[in-house]
Amino acid sequence: MVKALNEALRRSMEADPKTLIMGEDVGRLGGVFRVTDGLHKDFGDSRVIDTPLAESGIMGTAIGLALRGYRPVVEIQFDGFVYPAFDQIVTQLAKMHARALGHIKLPITVRIPYAGGIGAVEHHSESHEAYFAHTAGLKVVSPSNPLDAHWMLRQSIASDDPIIFLEPKRRYWDKGMVDPLGEAPAPLHAARVTRPGRDLTLIAYGPMVKVCLEAAEAAAEDGTQLEVVDLRSLSPVDFDALEASVKRTGRAVVVHEAPVFMGMGAELAARITERCFYSLEAPVLRVGGYFAPYPPSRVEETFLPDLDRVLDAVDRALAF
Repeated sequence: MVKALNEALRRSMEADPKTLIMGEDVGRLGGVFRVTDGLHKDFGDSRVIDTPLAESGIMGTAIGLALRGYRPVVEIQFDGFVYPAFDQIVTQLAKMHARALGHIKLPITVRIPYAGGIGAVEHHSESHEAYFAHTAGLKVVSPSNPLDAHWMLRQSIASDDPIIFLEPKRRYWDKGMVDPLGEAPAPLHAARVTRPGRDLTLIAYGPMVKVCLEAAEAAAEDGTQLEVVDLRSLSPVDFDALEASVKRTGRAVVVHEAPVFMGMGAELAARITERCFYSLEAPVLRVGGYFAPYPPSRVEETFLPDLDRVLDAVDRALAF
């Protein structure tokens, strides 16, 4: 996925000289996860910009550049570092288009490595997607595999809307086929069925899609066919695709790393219940992290949803 993202950045910068990258250590170092590796050498200081450790300043500068016709791609080095920039994102970046009655656009992509699974310390493994999905004026997406990572990033950079691009860091080293000369596999904000099934729909995004696919594989050994839907876009949400899947299966479990309380799963479960009430054979269940600060790495695997917790929710849904 790292190489797929790197190639997406390169292709976007080649296609538009107004596209530039800015963030902490994105230049000569090539980023903590090497997503921007080699871009500084090829595009120079004026387009791959090493910034001070000042997330609010990075976002404010990106907004100013966008107002002057540039297309900034901002990297927040780790998920928990975004909070100093939160004010700029939710009060300026998200609101400017509406405030200007549509006359001003801010085509800024904010890349954020997020979620856990890498044994990192505090503020390096957080899942804060609900904050941004709750903010009108922002679009929020998260790929789960290298193919989607490549094309969704290119689509995000080409968009005139401000987009929060959440990169699941524990999937950075997952492998998959990518053809940069081909076509995007789906529209940016479309959900996709990654495994068809008939008994229950598993809904996930980002790092949890792979876990759900593993759960579906395990359930198949017992004769249970689970359908896995990769949400891909968290705002807007492709509710039509979710509705179609749940009406086929009659049951749904939503899975994400973030705490269940007030998480994305709450909105998804509520909307599915409203739209599929007469098709549901069981309540929509949710699987997620615990409502607690992210723990030290030695107990991280206990905190994160895993195959067993997903299968337990599946069993409870099928028992109705």
